[in-house]
Amino acid sequence: MSSPVVFIDGDQGTTGLQIHDRLRNRTDIQRLTLAAAERKDARRRAEAINACDIAILCLPDAAAREAVGSIVNPAVRVIDASSAHRTQPGWTYGFAEMTPGQAERIASASRVTNPGCYPTGAVGLLRPLMEAGLVPGDYPISVHAVSGYSGRGRAGVEAHEGAEAAQAPAYQVYGLELAHKHTPEIQQHAGLAQRPAFVPAYGAFRQGIVLTVPLAVRLLAPGVNGATLHDCLARHYAGATHVSVMALSESRDVKQLDPQALNGTNDMRLSVFHDADHEHVLLAAVLDNLGKGASGAAVQNLDLMLARQ
Repeated sequence: MSSPVVFIDGDQGTTGLQIHDRLRNRTDIQRLTLAAAERKDARRRAEAINACDIAILCLPDAAAREAVGSIVNPAVRVIDASSAHRTQPGWTYGFAEMTPGQAERIASASRVTNPGCYPTGAVGLLRPLMEAGLVPGDYPISVHAVSGYSGRGRAGVEAHEGAEAAQAPAYQVYGLELAHKHTPEIQQHAGLAQRPAFVPAYGAFRQGIVLTVPLAVRLLAPGVNGATLHDCLARHYAGATHVSVMALSESRDVKQLDPQALNGTNDMRLSVFHDADHEHVLLAAVLDNLGKGASGAAVQNLDLMLARQ
């Protein structure tokens, strides 16, 4: 029996290149890519996607929708790394650790939408707490995150590594209209009744994310504190291979979080910081925006789907 054919569409962007790197030495699959002259040929792209077993789309949203629309072969399965389908019915959300049974749902799905890098951290922190009833559904959630400049794609890499790199800002907050495209994704998959306030930023480092969510204990369910929240997260992710929760005893000694600490991995580390005197809690996530936030998650989902191919 021949190996499954995996077509990577849009393989020259930051996510596509990283997926190539992660699959480079795999002998259990056949990688299908298009020559440079064919990448914008709609006919050749349609032929390729209909000839594969699993397609990984690393494309802008409109192009991802076009690629999915070109599929006529019912056996083709899709992992979409764009944001085109993350809140759409009929698509399975590709965060395997999100809820019990999610990995199984991904394994058997024909259409999987890869989570965004920021939502991976926000949903990873909030979904277990919302489902446990520890944070009210209408809590006024705010999310702040700092990503490496590769989160902007080629434009960010060129700005910081190209000819004009000396003029690149060291830090910039963006999304000030408070309408970032990841916000509906965070609300839906974290289980929030209200739209969160999401404020992202870029730093002058290539990749990595620190994402934080502040909480006021007085607004949480009665009796809930930092230890309660930590215990819920620790139970939820117990045994997870790619998501860990820092022990409370360790977090008490942590003075700073390095967004680059997990670069090159498909891991995410969650932590809970609690100021008991003032009843403030800070939830935090560290991950690689190109790893667990993109290519790493795509390959993780691919492996789950291949087990059912």
